[in-house]
Amino acid sequence: MSKAASKALAFSRSVLTWFDAHGRTHLPWQQDRSLYRVWVSEIMLQQTQVATVIPYFEAFMTRFPRLSDLADAPLDNVLARWSGLGYYARARNLHKAAQTVRDQYNGIFPTDFVDVLALPGIGRSTAGAILSLALDQHHAILDGNVKRVLARVFAIDGWPGKSTVAELLWQYAEQLTPQKRVADFNQAMMDLGAGVCTRSRPQCELCPLQQDCLAFAQQRQTEYPGKKPKKAMPVRETQMLLLCNASNEVLLQRRPPVGIWGGLLSLPEMPMDDDVSLWCKKHLGFVIEAQTRWPVVRHTFSHFHLDISPVQVTPARTTGDNIHAMSAMEGAEWVWYKGCADVGGLPAPVTQLLAKMKEVSV
Repeated sequence: MSKAASKALAFSRSVLTWFDAHGRTHLPWQQDRSLYRVWVSEIMLQQTQVATVIPYFEAFMTRFPRLSDLADAPLDNVLARWSGLGYYARARNLHKAAQTVRDQYNGIFPTDFVDVLALPGIGRSTAGAILSLALDQHHAILDGNVKRVLARVFAIDGWPGKSTVAELLWQYAEQLTPQKRVADFNQAMMDLGAGVCTRSRPQCELCPLQQDCLAFAQQRQTEYPGKKPKKAMPVRETQMLLLCNASNEVLLQRRPPVGIWGGLLSLPEMPMDDDVSLWCKKHLGFVIEAQTRWPVVRHTFSHFHLDISPVQVTPARTTGDNIHAMSAMEGAEWVWYKGCADVGGLPAPVTQLLAKMKEVSV
């Protein structure tokens, strides 16, 4: 056995021994384990912590217990069950991938890595996680937790988002993944990163890799992995209209299928410089009797801040209550919102504004 192979074996043994004593084995998707359940969990876990995902996963499985249930469901229903979890492109891709499996694989989730990788919303690490965790296939993974563990153990400089750094991390991940107990090993690496080798205040005294960790030896744990180069977050502004009809229903508009909050229902938006009364008359057919401007609400995305100026408007007449009378809104989808969850997913700040509007109207 080569020196490199011997080190890799010792590494995996240490990780698996730790996992047998401390690893997570009672997560919902680890019970009644299947490709479908593991796939859904992995998509939900992208950029989201386990504790946040668990209730969403359980509710999602109750509503869509089988892949066919997900594939056959309207996208609105899927988005509704995803509402609040964020990064809604994941839900759209999940739904699209389920339909692809239904139509191209007779409803049976593929077991070949290349086929899984080709599905919408699935990258290299996610494909490896699905097949290794569900079937114990030999695939390395490299999620954020694993990147942090490897970057510290081997003192790998640089931001993992940089291609050269990522490729080096992949080389280590593939070399260290054992031939047997792959599911346990990959789960252990994620658990180590999530619970021991944390971003701040890592609990090195509990880590099975402490003895061989170069970052620990140098007492530079928090310097790895390298951080993304900072740049100022741009700020965008918009006005959102809160408009009720005589039945206290709020007007919502379907957003485009791609982009921020793609496919979700949201409050009507207008540019900051536009006059509310003129905009409503032109685009909605309403004459505004009164308007009340609420404090600005800031919602932060991964790459920009959105400053929302909510405006509660009161129509002077009710001709606009008939949705078919809004002839100026060709090609758009408009809904009078009654508080029904199945209407589709709602962006988090819109949900908050609707809750506040309900409190104000009481």
